[in-house]
Amino acid sequence: MSLDVSPQLLAEAEKGEVQERDFVETVRTSLPYAYGLIARLADELRSGTAEFADNLTPPASEHERGQLLRALSSDAIRGSLERHFDVTLAFQNCHRVAAFHPDARGGETHTRFTSLRGQILNQSPELRDC
Repeated sequence: MSLDVSPQLLAEAEKGEVQERDFVETVRTSLPYAYGLIARLADELRSGTAEFADNLTPPASEHERGQLLRALSSDAIRGSLERHFDVTLAFQNCHRVAAFHPDARGGETHTRFTSLRGQILNQSPELRDC
């Protein structure tokens, strides 16, 4: 299971639309490693001058890696985190996630990062089974 959904949030979903702030809070408590990593990247992006902020450090455990994969493979989770932190996320492998300014989507740097070439150049034997 990806998220620990409270009975209140489940009831909200059964009645209709879910408040995004409630969903993001569920993501924060269910996937703390992924949430914290994306929060850190968003802070680095806002406080620096680089076109993007990215993580090059593999997670310390398979549990953390699983959180990151679940967060970034779900359209709903990923989209909510992008809106919450006002970033565009890009993902290359089991840990290299990058945060871009939203208006950078489709720009030269974002396109280079998300390109086939960028993916290939970011591979290494130790990441084959990550």
